[in-house]
Amino acid sequence: MSNIRITKQFSFETGHALYGYDGKCRNVHGHSYKLSVTVIGTPIADSDHVKFGMVIDFGDLKKIVKTEIVDVFDHATVFNKNTPHLELAGELKDRGHHVILVDYQPTSENMVIDFAEKIKKHLPPHIELHSLKLQETETSFAEWYASDNS
Repeated sequence: MSNIRITKQFSFETGHALYGYDGKCRNVHGHSYKLSVTVIGTPIADSDHVKFGMVIDFGDLKKIVKTEIVDVFDHATVFNKNTPHLELAGELKDRGHHVILVDYQPTSENMVIDFAEKIKKHLPPHIELHSLKLQETETSFAEWYASDNS
């Protein structure tokens, strides 16, 4: 049977700041992110299986990405936990804001690496993460491909 790639798209709003950056993005700002998640596998061939003909149920993929990424990052502000933004993060948390502290500079490049690791941990054994595309603006995005990272 053929390998088939399927893709599900998601969107979420997230704020961040790039500490030490030499442009405007050093300031706290936000993006309307679009995340495309592509997995690869063979469609289930067992005609008695409830998911017959599917690589993975889009709903099952949605649960993974929603739980691991969208529900966590949507309407959050992300800071590198090793920067002076910790004081600001603490102030925002104290005022009831959703703040995420990460071990990396929260660029699209680093976020897509983080997202790939989170998603891969929850995929069924017969399904592989093929690629992710994290679009930060209409014209700017970062892509992660399994083939580049094996």
